[in-house]
Amino acid sequence: MRQLLVILVTVSVAGVEAQWPQWRGPNRDGVVAGDNVPTAWPAKPTLRWTQKVGEGYSTPIASNGRVFIHSRQDPEEVVTALDLATGKPVWTARYQSAFNKNKYANEMSKGPFATPLAANGILYTLGTGAVLSAFDEKTGALKWRKDWSKEIDTSKLFTGTAMSPIIDNGLLIVHVGDDTKGAFRAFDPQTGTEKWSLPGHGPGYASPVSRRISTAASQTSSQIITMTDKAVVGVETTSGKLLWQIPFPDEWNENIVTPVLANDLVIISGTRKGTFAYRLDVKPPSTWTPTQVWHNPDVPMYMSSPVADGGFIYGFSNRRKGQLFCVDAASGKVKWTTEGRTGMNAALQIAGPNLVVLTTEGELIVVRKNPDKYEELHRYAIADGQTWGQPVLLKNGVVIRAADTVALWSL
Repeated sequence: MRQLLVILVTVSVAGVEAQWPQWRGPNRDGVVAGDNVPTAWPAKPTLRWTQKVGEGYSTPIASNGRVFIHSRQDPEEVVTALDLATGKPVWTARYQSAFNKNKYANEMSKGPFATPLAANGILYTLGTGAVLSAFDEKTGALKWRKDWSKEIDTSKLFTGTAMSPIIDNGLLIVHVGDDTKGAFRAFDPQTGTEKWSLPGHGPGYASPVSRRISTAASQTSSQIITMTDKAVVGVETTSGKLLWQIPFPDEWNENIVTPVLANDLVIISGTRKGTFAYRLDVKPPSTWTPTQVWHNPDVPMYMSSPVADGGFIYGFSNRRKGQLFCVDAASGKVKWTTEGRTGMNAALQIAGPNLVVLTTEGELIVVRKNPDKYEELHRYAIADGQTWGQPVLLKNGVVIRAADTVALWSL
C-alpha cells in the first residue's frame, strides 16, 4: 500500500544569511521574509540610486550589504558587486562568453538568464553558454570554474542556459545541456569537485526547488523538483537518483515555470498545456508515483512562476496578453482572473498580506492577497525599460533590474 505524503517542509540553502540570496528569494518560493515586508506602501517610491551594468534578464541578489548582478557586455559576461547603500561598484569580474542566438529569438537579450546564488561567502553564477563560476563574495576572486560551452549547442536554445543554481544537502546542483541531451551535476560548493552526475534530458529553462518530503511511514527524502525540456522530475539530492518522472513534452522545449508546492500538491504549468496538480505517493522503501489531481487548461503559464498561499495559488497566465489569476489549490477551479493586457510577463511574490507583481512593462503592482476578488492597492512606474527579472524586496527598499541597469527604490 502506498504511503501518502503528509509533511512537506521547505529546505532553505544551508549557511545562507542574506537578504535575497538566490532565485525567488530565501526559500525559492517567491515568499518575502517578514522583516522585508513594508509596514505601509508609499504613494510613490523614491529612486535612491541607479547603475548601468550591461544587458541581461538575470535577477540581482542581495547578500551581506551588497547587490550582485550577472550581465553581458558583449562578448564578455560580467559579474558585478555593488554596495547596497550607495550603488557604487565594489568589484567586477569578466570572462569571454560567445553566444550564438537562436534566429527566432532575435528580439531577446543574449542573457545571462540564470540568477546567481550566494552561500557561505561564495557567489555562484551560471552563464548563458553553460559556464559555472564560483567567486569569493568579498573580493571577486575566482575560486573555481566549470565550462561546458564547447560541449553543448546553444544555437537552437532560445535563451541558452537559464537554470538558476541551487544548493541542497551541502551540494551545488546545476542542469546543463542542449536540445539533444543534458545532465544534472552536483559539486562540492567549496572546491568544485563533482560528486555525481545524472545524464538524461536537456534543461528546459526552469529552475528547481528543493524539498524535504516526509511520509506517514516516517521516511524522508530530500529532492529537487524541476522541469527538463521533456518532463517534470524529482531527483534525490544526496545520490543523484531519478526518483520519479512525469512526461511533459513541449513543441519548442519551452518548459520554463518553476514548480510550486501547495500543501501536498506539486503545481506545474506550460504555455501549450495549461496548469496541473500532482500528488506524490511513495511505496516503501522508495518507489515514487506521481498522480494527477487536476488539470486546468484555462490558466496556462509561460515564463511566469506562481506562488502558493495556503489553499490558493496566484499566478500570471499568458492568455489575453497577460492575466493575473487565483485558483483553488485543491481543485484547480478559477477564483478570479483579471481582464488582461498586463504585459508579456510578470514576476509574482507574496509580501505579507499582499502580492507584489513586477510586469515586463516596468510597473510594480501591489495587490491584496484575496481569493475572492482582485483588489489592486498600488501601481508604480518603476522602470523605463523592460523588466524581466524578479523584484528584490528588502527592508524599506526594492532592487529592480531593467534592460541594462539596476536600481534601488526606497519604500
